[in-house]
Amino acid sequence: MLNDLFCLFFPNLCAGCGRPLMRGEKVICTLCLFHLPKTYFHHDDDNPLTKVFWGRVNLEGVAAYVYFQKGGTVQHLLHQLKYKGQKEIGVQIDKLYGVELKTAEVFRDAELIIPVPLHPRKLRKRGYNQSGMFAEGLASVMQARLETRALYRKVYSQTQTRKARYNRWENVENIFAVRNPERIRGKHILLVDDVITTGATSEACAQALLEVPGVRVSVAAIAYASF
Repeated sequence: MLNDLFCLFFPNLCAGCGRPLMRGEKVICTLCLFHLPKTYFHHDDDNPLTKVFWGRVNLEGVAAYVYFQKGGTVQHLLHQLKYKGQKEIGVQIDKLYGVELKTAEVFRDAELIIPVPLHPRKLRKRGYNQSGMFAEGLASVMQARLETRALYRKVYSQTQTRKARYNRWENVENIFAVRNPERIRGKHILLVDDVITTGATSEACAQALLEVPGVRVSVAAIAYASF
């Protein structure tokens, strides 16, 4: 009763649409979840996102949960996750996505989940890595080990937002490296990011990981922005 009274005056709001959450709903309301623009790329080895990396880096599989649309629910959710401290969004979405990835042959045998790392300077400023929240949710469902120490960003770079395609590649060239390579040697790694546009960041991370003998890399993101 006290909880219901508290919610009456201080309701939990949906991170997608801002409406009060109903009992049993967490972070995102049922309606927003139902209308998420899912890609189902994990069931298509020849999906549009895979083609982004053709001829650039050798990946086992590439997928994203939803399409990114300007002004849409996905953009709002990612903004809340990245800049408003709504860490639960990443965990909640990716628990749902993890269930789906487990049904895809190319992703189900991933042994390590590695998020695209932030530079320590940016991590201190933001307080958490949004891709790390994504990775945490996937690891818990896919029964894979979350690895946050092996891959690191050795150079502080500017945000990729609003950069042109070539400038995005130039901005992340050779800025990632692997420490303690024995932790990942011979493993199938699922590299995770929040949004993939040109794929420049994921490509740079994958290239660093693939320098370790026996490593195979797949990539998964929350969203794919095709513009």
